[in-house]
Amino acid sequence: MSLFLKRVFDIVCAAAGLVFLSPLLLWAAWRIKREDGGPVFYRGVRVGLHGKPFRIFKFRTMVVDAEKLGASSTSDDDPRITRIGKLLRKYKLDELPQLINVLKGDMSFVGPRPEVKKFTDLYNEEEKTILTVRPGITDWASIWNSDEAAVLAGADDADDAYLKLIRPTKVRLQLKYVRERSFWTDLKIIFLTFQALLRPQSAAVRDLRIVGKV
Repeated sequence: MSLFLKRVFDIVCAAAGLVFLSPLLLWAAWRIKREDGGPVFYRGVRVGLHGKPFRIFKFRTMVVDAEKLGASSTSDDDPRITRIGKLLRKYKLDELPQLINVLKGDMSFVGPRPEVKKFTDLYNEEEKTILTVRPGITDWASIWNSDEAAVLAGADDADDAYLKLIRPTKVRLQLKYVRERSFWTDLKIIFLTFQALLRPQSAAVRDLRIVGKV
């Protein structure tokens, strides 16, 4: 897919998504604000295209200043997660505000999930090519591991568990996307993402988990 066509696709779909989902977005914002009076959005810094940092939009699912109280990675049993945060995370609703990042051009619908700088600093020369692609809301790695927090549950050090259990395969699948990206690849990833959300144990998702372990 040409960069121009991909950008047009992103703008049209992000704008339509924000309008269509506005009732759900307003409800989530109201519930977050009602719980503890803190900010509605989490605006953590992520590393984007060509290593340029940007602030991601996510619904806040943790206590205020959670980053100062623990690891960058989050497990399902993290005590920093709020009550409404558990619900938003369960159905991936906390990710919806990233449509704003797509509209702004920080992100795309499909592309390697953006990381914090402490993890991109670990990239070797080959892995740095991941930063030549605009980061996205979903990619092969997101489908392979659609519930990262569950994998990290029970870990004494969530960041260390992330580096050992998730990052190696995640990086391999992100490199796969960089090498093979196309319009049809993006459409397939979007389709499989919805399938993973609606039917986590579907055959397609299980097959992708196997691919991810090769």
